[in-house]
Amino acid sequence: MAGGSQITQADTETRYEVFHTDCPARDVVDHITSRWGIWVLISLQGNDLRFYELRESIRGISEKMLAQSLRALVQDGLIWRHVEPTTPPQVTYGLTEFGREVGEPLGELFDRITQRLGSRP
Repeated sequence: MAGGSQITQADTETRYEVFHTDCPARDVVDHITSRWGIWVLISLQGNDLRFYELRESIRGISEKMLAQSLRALVQDGLIWRHVEPTTPPQVTYGLTEFGREVGEPLGELFDRITQRLGSRP
């Protein structure tokens, strides 16, 4: 195949087929790149935040959408959730190692975009 890449049998054994609809990695990518998932990951970089702090840091997100995004990202292993048994319960969220690995390039992308927008004539 000239000028293109070809997937070999060895490649398919070690990597997910992300373009296939049944690929489990595809769901994780969908959660990360959802309207709110990316903002949750960026907000949690370097900060463990409680639910209300996340809601205030991500303008425009509803409690329902924040809860759904957090639930999906916890299930994917990107963020952790800690509940303090108080009344009312205090729930804190933070990035797992996997979440930090994924979130770092997203933060860098965000920084590049905002720098570029700031330098427009």
